[in-house]
Amino acid sequence: MKKKLLLLMVLILSLGTVLAACGGNDSKKESADKGGSSEKPYEIKWYTIGTPQKDTKKVFEEVNKYTKEKINVTVNMTQIDWGDYNQKMQVMISSGEAFDLAYIDGGNYVSYAQKGAFVPVDDLLDSHGKDLKNVLDPALLEGAKVDGKLYGIPANKEVARQTVYTFNKRLVEKYGFDISKVKTLADLEPMLKEIKANESDITPIATFKPLLPFDFIMTEDLPFAFPLEGDTEKVVNVFETDVVMDLYKTMHEYFKAGYIKSDAATSKDSWPMDVENWFVRTGGSQPYADLLWSRSAKTYEVTSVPAEDPIVVNSSVTGSIQAISSTSKNPEKVMEFLNLLNTDPYLRNLVDKGIEGVHYEKSDDGTIKDLPARVENYNMPSYSLGNHFILYLYEDDPADKWEKFQEFNASATNAPGLGFHFDSDPVRTEIASISNVSKEFFPALGTGSVDPEEYMPKFNEKLKEAGLDKVITEMQKQFDEWKAAQK
Repeated sequence: MKKKLLLLMVLILSLGTVLAACGGNDSKKESADKGGSSEKPYEIKWYTIGTPQKDTKKVFEEVNKYTKEKINVTVNMTQIDWGDYNQKMQVMISSGEAFDLAYIDGGNYVSYAQKGAFVPVDDLLDSHGKDLKNVLDPALLEGAKVDGKLYGIPANKEVARQTVYTFNKRLVEKYGFDISKVKTLADLEPMLKEIKANESDITPIATFKPLLPFDFIMTEDLPFAFPLEGDTEKVVNVFETDVVMDLYKTMHEYFKAGYIKSDAATSKDSWPMDVENWFVRTGGSQPYADLLWSRSAKTYEVTSVPAEDPIVVNSSVTGSIQAISSTSKNPEKVMEFLNLLNTDPYLRNLVDKGIEGVHYEKSDDGTIKDLPARVENYNMPSYSLGNHFILYLYEDDPADKWEKFQEFNASATNAPGLGFHFDSDPVRTEIASISNVSKEFFPALGTGSVDPEEYMPKFNEKLKEAGLDKVITEMQKQFDEWKAAQK
């Protein structure tokens, strides 16, 4: 009898342990269903560009409360200052330093992707970033592919390049200029002449190099590009074309007339918008860009006219990328974070604007106004952080701002080389030599500082000596192969 009682007690205790375990599993499942987890949160090591901010730690304490609850991750975000960022990223990537996520700009993105520094994210988008994939403009997904694969998440904003001529509005109104008639560089001349004669404190042209109407394969100071008209699939040397010669002749005439500073070719002056010492400049536009620039100018307004129609080029879709490092131990969790950051308005604005009531205040209509703490302690570069279309509007923003961005994107045409990324390794030596030649000639020619009829032939002769024809042949070969693969 005692043995039977003892056996019965053992059975009862065992059954209780099993039931408790089942109940515990149910609790864990319920916690997981609500977004929580009993597992230790995965910490994402994130590098991004910009001046380090005093309140980053304070803001990311709030970020981590939210992301831990939502997807069981925390984020350790480090900003590296503008002038140091690319060099430090190069060192980290070359040394194999472990991290999870990094901001990368266009040229570096392609070269790093080709060298295996980043994780291809096509499958990750389908498995852990479906909401993000649904909000990204298709042009971003296509244009940011390297050799057929996507290696990062582009910032969802304007997808097109549109260069504009931007004018000091006060001077436009003072002299009654009709800037709607400005279609070309040459159309500026009558206005420049009057400003030069009557405004001694104003430089007519804030140093710029004229828009060259081509789809550049590498950078705009190197000669390789596709024409936007005619045979758009033939790689050309832009510095051998009539259109570039004509533009540089016009710039040289402006230089001789004193419309451009005499040291333009070597000057490091960035022409800050809040210094009213210029009449016209060029810049890359977006909807309501004049409002942003006028906000930066503070004491005066600006107004712009297009120098070209919107066009989607590789640099416009890869200018701001968040890429997952191939050294990441959990790319799936990093993609979950990118998915949340780009689709959740609360998280996106928390990372970008800071803490409501501390860094900004929100009005009843949902618009916001910066508080001093944001300006002084948490001023982040919005373009580098992700999806713009879920950012809160400022109280002086137009109500239809994001709708205008969508219209702008829809109006753009694709450049001939969109999605083609040249692998320079086979001609690395020639590219380096050509780059050195360009540094010698391009700044002076582009700013009108020298006579193009004298210097352009010398430029082209040195380009050929540096291996220009070999590079063009290799580019054309790669492009033709890429084009065939697309079909």
